[in-house]
Amino acid sequence: MKLIRNFSRLLVGLVFMFSGFVKGVDPLGTAYKIEDYFLAFNMSWALPFALALSILLCTLEFGLGASMFFNLRIKKTSWILLLVMVFFTIVTFFDYLYSPVPDCGCFGDFIILTNEETFYKNLVLLFFTLIIVFQRNKFKVLLQNGPQNLFLTLSFIIFAGFSIYNYYEIPVLDFREWKVGKKMTPENIQKPDVYVTYKNKETGETKEYLSPDYPWNDSIWISNWEFVNQRIDDSKVEKLHDLIIEDFQGDDLTENYINNKKFTFIIVAWSLDKTNKKAFRNQILNLYKETSSKGYPFVVLTNSEEKDIIKFQKETHTDNIDFLLSDPIILKAMIRSNPGLILMQNGVVMGKWGFRSIPKKEELTKKFGIDL
Repeated sequence: MKLIRNFSRLLVGLVFMFSGFVKGVDPLGTAYKIEDYFLAFNMSWALPFALALSILLCTLEFGLGASMFFNLRIKKTSWILLLVMVFFTIVTFFDYLYSPVPDCGCFGDFIILTNEETFYKNLVLLFFTLIIVFQRNKFKVLLQNGPQNLFLTLSFIIFAGFSIYNYYEIPVLDFREWKVGKKMTPENIQKPDVYVTYKNKETGETKEYLSPDYPWNDSIWISNWEFVNQRIDDSKVEKLHDLIIEDFQGDDLTENYINNKKFTFIIVAWSLDKTNKKAFRNQILNLYKETSSKGYPFVVLTNSEEKDIIKFQKETHTDNIDFLLSDPIILKAMIRSNPGLILMQNGVVMGKWGFRSIPKKEELTKKFGIDL
């Protein structure tokens, strides 16, 4: 029984520490997931508390994990652990049945589990948690209560500070697709297949052709057949990201910025209402003046309406900067800062910075060799 008892303690401790860490390194991403739950359960009134709850939850998970793994005050913390596991199991059970949220985010963006996998994972952890609770008085204590309390308190405080730091800057570890060093465009860019359907004017027969493999230059054929519709098949096209950058007319300008041979400066501000205007007036505007004068592409990606963009540009004196549109969910995933800077070249993410750490021209020149 001693072996089972200690195995349960170490397993649950490791899982909780790992889960707390991968979520705590990205507290804003965890807050987005909590917001999804609030909306799914009609609790929109709680949305303002999502970030604080994110940091609290990640810190609690990590602290409980440390308590289990290092055998600290288990008699007390095992009851809290049981309450947490019962809560998680109930929530993921409803996820499993009804899927109000497609991904619970229990391991952040590091490991994506289905709702079914998450529920069964929690059942297993609940089983080992019950062993810990029922065997709590039999764990051998190696330290006095004072040192145990100190170690446990420090683990909570240090991890909370770590999580807050990752909110104010950007995550020190990036598990998402737009991480530094990743190439976001395939080596061989393929175009999607375009199929066109034509109908015979006399018989009503329809035929589908892979464009341009149809007799479009046969005048007799054209006189007997009329165009019906077309469809696009991009199933064979390799996609490394879902970002689409559009202007106000709906033209796709993605490749102009993502796969540009020049260093390209992309400011992500998914919501101009919630962005930091001071950063635009100062760091971003200065960076734009320094880079655009040297011919480097510079753009702001947002999901705001045109009238709000025009108003924002006047307020921040950024009238000369191009503002283009993209999906807010993708923008949030690109960088956990509003605004944030992404440096691209030849489809590769060269660097990412939150608005509090926008680089000076000296840093860009020294690190990337950018002529400013």
